[in-house]
Formats: sequence, structure tokens, C-alpha cells
Amino acid sequence: MSIDLKQLKYFLAVAEEKSFSRAAERLHISQPPLSQQIMKLESELGVKLFARTTRTFELTVAGKALMSEASDLLGRMRMTIDTIRQIDRGEVGRLRVGIVGSAMWGPIPSLLEQFQTNFPRVTWTIHELGPTLQYEALRAKQVDVGFWREPRIDEDLLRQDNLRQELCFKEDVCVAINEHHPLAKADAIELIDIANEPMLTLALDKSSFPRYLIQCCVDAGFQPTIFQEATEPQTLLAMVGAGLGVTLLPETTSRIGWPGVVFVPIRTNPPSANLYITYTALDDAPVVRAFLNILNPPKAN
Repeated sequence: MSIDLKQLKYFLAVAEEKSFSRAAERLHISQPPLSQQIMKLESELGVKLFARTTRTFELTVAGKALMSEASDLLGRMRMTIDTIRQIDRGEVGRLRVGIVGSAMWGPIPSLLEQFQTNFPRVTWTIHELGPTLQYEALRAKQVDVGFWREPRIDEDLLRQDNLRQELCFKEDVCVAINEHHPLAKADAIELIDIANEPMLTLALDKSSFPRYLIQCCVDAGFQPTIFQEATEPQTLLAMVGAGLGVTLLPETTSRIGWPGVVFVPIRTNPPSANLYITYTALDDAPVVRAFLNILNPPKAN
């Protein structure tokens, strides 16, 4: 048996119009090929679909049953095609976003809000992970995109793991200092001005970002004395507020308005806190493509 959707479409047109001529006009074809397709459909099914006389044109019992089933089938097919097209446009699906906690104080929340507004049928989830864990999650396809800060990953390593990385937001590092510290009154300071201060840092074994910041201190002319490490920026800020030391954090961290903490810009060659997005280079995932278009809208021709 070989029945195609075109035959069902032709049958429905004839059944609804109750006329071969009107159905042919509706379908923008001539009447003979329409009649041939209906006869072929009846032959394939082994039943009569229409009771024809010189004066009447009615559906048989089998024809009425087929009309109901065919209408449902074509309706489901149209819905399926529409859904497939929506999936291809990234309008349906899920997006798993890996992210470092400090990025949520910057532009990421507004980015996610815009994505949700533009693609309300996409389900997205946030997975707060350090860069190392995000990288492994990307390789294992446990997250779809990952956000973390400097330093940028080597291109050869990215290619080896079939990943891409793009700069999405530029940002500098500032110094978080206790409000009673003499440096807190400065409009800006040099990095070497904190050379003798106890350094509070994010865990050095969890991310390359704090290690990069330590190297920036070395490049500025001093080896910082690390007093304490912490997993979360909030913990560092709490210790700064208690007067236990200073810390280096992205400028957007100042949006928190932590009690007892002043955020001071670095005047010369401030370390970068640039935020990068990393995603797989293998899969043409429409939802990821749609998300990237929110970050970098296509340019009009």
C-alpha cells in the first residue's frame, strides 16, 4: 500500500467541497488529475470513498471515516512541521547555562531576561560551576554554554575538545577595601599600592581566574601575601568588611553594595575580568544559536 499525504489532501478537498470541480479550483489543479488521484486512493484502500450518481455526490461510510482520520492526521502533520521549524529557529527546546557566580552581578541576568522574552518556549536552567567544572560539563554535554572570566583558553585546547570561546563582555578588576582603610578614600590606586596588604582570594585550585590575578600582582612588582581563600565572592567581601584584608574582584561586584566595603578602581593596566562564553563547535544546536544571536545580533545586510 502506498498512500501519500497529497492524496489525503486531495481527498479532503473533494469531501469538504462535495464537488470535484470546486475542489480542483481550490487546489489550483485541473479536474482530471484530481479524479485520477482519488481513484488511485480508492484502489490502494480497496474501498469506495464516494457514492456517485447522476444527481448526488456523497461520502460512503468508509469515506466519512477517512475524512475524520485524514483531517486529524494532516492537522497533526501541520503541527509537527510547525514544531520542527520552531525547533530549527531555536524557539523550542532547553538551554543549560553554566556560569561563575560573579557573572550574575553583571549583564547576564538582563541577557537571560531578553532571551526568555524572545524565546518563551525554551526552558533554561542555571548551573553555577567554576570554570574547570564547566569545561568538563561542556565536554560531557551536561551544559550547553558556559560563562567564565579571564584568562582565555588556548585555541589549540579548544579545538582539541571541539569547543569555541568568544569574548562577550569586557570588564576590569577593582580592589575591594575596608571602608576605614586609608586607600578607600582614593579615586583610583595602583595595583602595587596593596603589596603589603593581606590578600583574600578565590580558591586558587578551583579556577584559573584567581591564579591569573596573582600573576598580575607579580607582573606589577610584588608577590601578594595570601591570607585566606574562599569559594564565593560574598565570603571574600564579608572578610574585607571585617577588616581582614583586601581582594581583587570584577568591577560589577560593586553593585552589591556590601557593608563596610569600598571598591576602588586600578589606575594603570587594571587586570581584566572579561567574561567569555564557551560552547560546543560540533553540534548546530538551534537553541544555542538563538542564544548567541541575543549576545551578538546578526548584522543587517
